Amino acid sequence: MVLESTMICFDNSDYQRNGDYFPSRIHAQKDGINLVCHTKLRSNPENNVGLLTLANTVEVLATLTSDVGRILSKMHLVQPTGNINLVTGVRIAHLVLKHRQGKNHKMRIVVFVGSPIKAEESDLTKLAKRLKKEKVNVDIVNFGDHEGNNELLTGFINVLNGKDGTGSHLITVPRGSALSEALISSPIIQGEDGLGAAGIGGAGFEFGVDPNEDPELALALRVSMEEQRQRQEEEQRRAQAASGEGGESSSAAAGASASVAEPHSEEALLERALAMSTEQPAASSAGASSAASAIPDFSNMSEEEQIAFAMQMSMQEAQEPAITQAAKKARKEETPMDVDEDYNEVITDPEFLQSVLENLPGVDPQSDAIRDVVGSLNKDKKGDKDKQQK
Repeated sequence: MVLESTMICFDNSDYQRNGDYFPSRIHAQKDGINLVCHTKLRSNPENNVGLLTLANTVEVLATLTSDVGRILSKMHLVQPTGNINLVTGVRIAHLVLKHRQGKNHKMRIVVFVGSPIKAEESDLTKLAKRLKKEKVNVDIVNFGDHEGNNELLTGFINVLNGKDGTGSHLITVPRGSALSEALISSPIIQGEDGLGAAGIGGAGFEFGVDPNEDPELALALRVSMEEQRQRQEEEQRRAQAASGEGGESSSAAAGASASVAEPHSEEALLERALAMSTEQPAASSAGASSAASAIPDFSNMSEEEQIAFAMQMSMQEAQEPAITQAAKKARKEETPMDVDEDYNEVITDPEFLQSVLENLPGVDPQSDAIRDVVGSLNKDKKGDKDKQQK
């Protein structure tokens, strides 16, 4: 993964007020700078970006930093003024890159040019040779269709790259085009490997997910795609095997079965439904045979007889649960009665009542009220015994 320090040169000249790029040149340029900053920093967390203006006195708005918010806050305060000074701006950007903290970072300058260049060709050639010697790459975004700019900037990039170099790029965006869209497909955003824009929308990575940022999601998507591929291959093999085995015999058998089932399809369905409704769990083989014999022959019955039989079976099924519930209810009512009789017998026992009263706290078992109650119970119990003996 490439480590890189990038200085962005912002064209804030008066020409940026023009509206040939929606909504204006300066706003389109700000969107492009925003895109470049996010791309550089997302491609590697250790990368850093700086920003300076080119018009009139060149001003460094933000030194090299990984804080995108700091750069964007400074950039949005910039207003168009004066004319650009391209040579001075690129030299100051190179000076800032020399003072970068990460000395192993590659140096790159991204220049936005949307104004006429008033520098001499010889000055630009001399600057390009110096930057090439210092191993500084320069990307130039040329927009506005200003006459002469394309020729000067093309010569500048050719000197930087030399015969075999490809590290520097010139992107020309004609009027009426979207600046940000042109940048997304350019080497400035895509990078040398074509994967630099993956941090923006996931483009360039398999399934649109960066495995470095979310390895679990990338693995899950890869496994899911592999399972889907295997499932499709298995279905294709089964379809091919089925088509190979199917012949004239299978088609003839299917036609015969269809011809047999069609004339009596409704009758067969009704017979099957009635048979299923009358099915009972067999206790033995004899019971199963008797249940089978109880099913009438539907083929010899008229439609009215079949409907009458179905209604009779449904009424029987409705009555059986009612009879079962009544029997259960009778058993439940009988059981509490026996319990109540035993309970009453125990309660009316004078000896049991006397023992309970003696153990109650605060109750005098020798009081007149207790004696009267126990005495009355004894009289009732003796009267019941006399009646039983008679």
